[in-house]
Amino acid sequence: MYRSTTPLRTAVVGTGGIARGSHLPALETLAAEGEVDVVAAVDIEETAVRGLAATAGIPYASTDLDAMLAEVAPDLVVLCTPPAVHREQAVAALRAGAWVWCEKPPCPSLADYDAIEAAGRGGDGDPYASIVFQHRFGSGARHIRRLLREGAFGRPLVAHCQTTWYRDSAYYAVPWRGRWATEGGGPAMGHGIHQTDLLLDLMGPWSEVRGMAARLVHDVETEDVSTAQVRFADGAVATVVNSVLSPDEVSRIRIDCERATIELTHLYGYRNADWRITPAPGVAEETVAAWRDFGADEPSSHLAQLRALVADIRAGRRHATSGPGGRQTLEFISALYKSAFTDTTVRAGEIGPGDPYYTELHGGAPGWAPAIPSEEEKRTCH
Repeated sequence: MYRSTTPLRTAVVGTGGIARGSHLPALETLAAEGEVDVVAAVDIEETAVRGLAATAGIPYASTDLDAMLAEVAPDLVVLCTPPAVHREQAVAALRAGAWVWCEKPPCPSLADYDAIEAAGRGGDGDPYASIVFQHRFGSGARHIRRLLREGAFGRPLVAHCQTTWYRDSAYYAVPWRGRWATEGGGPAMGHGIHQTDLLLDLMGPWSEVRGMAARLVHDVETEDVSTAQVRFADGAVATVVNSVLSPDEVSRIRIDCERATIELTHLYGYRNADWRITPAPGVAEETVAAWRDFGADEPSSHLAQLRALVADIRAGRRHATSGPGGRQTLEFISALYKSAFTDTTVRAGEIGPGDPYYTELHGGAPGWAPAIPSEEEKRTCH
């Protein structure tokens, strides 16, 4: 447990767009509140990391993660790097005694996730890794989650979850995109993961999934669209759609319960006003008014989650997106891919060691697994 009242000494690993646009502004806000102190930055591009450090007033800049961990010994490491290196970097940070906050996608497979979890010391208050799933932490989600848990809306019955975005050919011209080894997956993994995570957080444990995936437009290894039918442990059913082929972009969740329909419509982040509650006939007006009182507006954001994470670290609590709380979403996405590529229903808990989908999301499926490079291609790559 981090019992000290001094700021958490924080290192940022990866200084690209997500770090500069989301993580660093959140860290700067908490630094002003005395909760964190950004003491180091690491990136493989020396010019980039030294430029950022100079601009942001970060005292230590390096291209060597291991050296930084040894020399700086940060309390918290924030990973803003591509998913293919998350396992190696998270394990190194945990073994050095630091907590880890890792940008999504968490890592390319359940095997990687479990290896990261195993690297933590496991005791109460010991460092652990958590995932950036910031949509759980807006005031709107907190309010709706509480009402669902209390049974205010009655039983959840039917849900819809969609992340229908648009990405053109220029987006996929970046060499690491659209490849299993470097991006970790297509829109089910890299784009729709936030809405999927929020759906699972609101609805509770899922029991089975039946998925479909297609590669309709883009010349990529992964899918560019997927759909799924889901059954939850309490009997509720849902549909999930993830796409990068949709000019009219929207992120949306709808949950139909016995007493109300709850809807969230936004794109990359929401405020309280983006939620709508429609009561069933006969629900008292005063009840509806209480449901619609969301309180102070805290948008879903990296800042909202980081504030909660720091509070959890100080209190010796497990953060909601660490351990099983983060794994459930990656397991669901792994099951969606397995179902789509094997044309079978996949049940919760089915994918484990020995299953090809435990170590690779494409599972080696014909037509989906990356082609084995020829000797000539290997020589070209080197």
